[in-house]
Amino acid sequence: MKINSSNLLLTVPTGPLKISELPPNHVSTSGECIHLSLVIPTYKERDNIQNVVSILSQLLDESIPGNYELIVVDDDSPDRTWEIAQSLTPEYPQLRVMRRQEERGLSSAVIRGWQAARGSVLGVIDGDLQHPPEVLMQLLRSVEEGADLAVASRHVEGGGVSSWSVVRRFLSRGAQLLGLVILPGVLGRVSDPMSGYFMVRRSAIANATLNPVGYKILLEVIGRGKVDQVAEVGYVFCERKEGESKVTWKQYIDYIHHLVRLRLSTGRVGRLSKKVNFPVGRFLRFGLVGFSGVFVDMTLLYLLSDPTTLAWPVTGSKIIAGEIAILNNFLWNDAWTFADVSARQQEWHQRLKRFLKFNAICLGGLVLNVLILNLVLHFLIPNPYIANLIAIAVATIWNFWINLKLSWRVTDVK
Repeated sequence: MKINSSNLLLTVPTGPLKISELPPNHVSTSGECIHLSLVIPTYKERDNIQNVVSILSQLLDESIPGNYELIVVDDDSPDRTWEIAQSLTPEYPQLRVMRRQEERGLSSAVIRGWQAARGSVLGVIDGDLQHPPEVLMQLLRSVEEGADLAVASRHVEGGGVSSWSVVRRFLSRGAQLLGLVILPGVLGRVSDPMSGYFMVRRSAIANATLNPVGYKILLEVIGRGKVDQVAEVGYVFCERKEGESKVTWKQYIDYIHHLVRLRLSTGRVGRLSKKVNFPVGRFLRFGLVGFSGVFVDMTLLYLLSDPTTLAWPVTGSKIIAGEIAILNNFLWNDAWTFADVSARQQEWHQRLKRFLKFNAICLGGLVLNVLILNLVLHFLIPNPYIANLIAIAVATIWNFWINLKLSWRVTDVK
């Protein structure tokens, strides 16, 4: 099923993940403002997309005819989901399709869709029929009755899951409890913070720079938006009928990463960072990564230089231990500390360039580290481990500041 009208595809927005206060081209063909823009993020949903579009269009045509739009945002699926969706546009005039080829990720796909949306109410629903479409109008009514955010929840009256295993139920509830510990001010406002089915007023998130990790965009909406009134509607999460589930362990890791980053950016640390114009949260993450490097460094220094092990010279042992610790730190910093930058520069040559810069800067820090180690060891404290800790502390400050400016160009990410 091929079509040649590639110009019908929506242009993928670029730049910061920020929603404008006024929607682009916000007047519909009927001359009225569009009420609802519903984004459907997809990846390998060829078998589901036609059914999803058909069901949603029929439901919305009955309720708000001509006053909505469906936006399929596909991450360049190898099964060409975007092409199937585009072929449906003649039959469904409210359907618009975006094919992303440079970016990946469910959360950013939703935001890019919202950036192109023309509605005053923005929504998201899965493209695999695990979110029951009939709940859609209840969510919309909740917004129309005054809610800034309406969330479909599995954990209120009328909600549940169809046939989840005990392990998956445990992980879901455990993730929710962990979130309440780390970020009670955000997760405490809804019963199902991991829901991917909700609607929000455009005005509630307009001009807020969203910076999601993984696939749980609701955390960003609540944490960074101006959300006062929240409504919840119960729904039963259904098992997909076609295709394979995309739930993986990485998504749980991303969820924890997201919680910690929101905690650092919206709490006292975030306020301090803005006050002193210094990335305090990022520095703390860099410091935590540094602690893992300390463990690697100190362990190897002991194994290489201690008289009971290899008994190599302290300086040579330090160089080897430090270089291996540098590799450890780069991997963690690229995946966590500077993940927002790395996510936009995922090509192997970009990652290699970052590593070479990081290594060169840290080698400079290693030289500084060795000099300080020897100075402290010979003139101040005759204990190689205490001297090494002092040297590491000084080198950490050097490494963070120079890498901040050169290796990961965070100034490019507003």
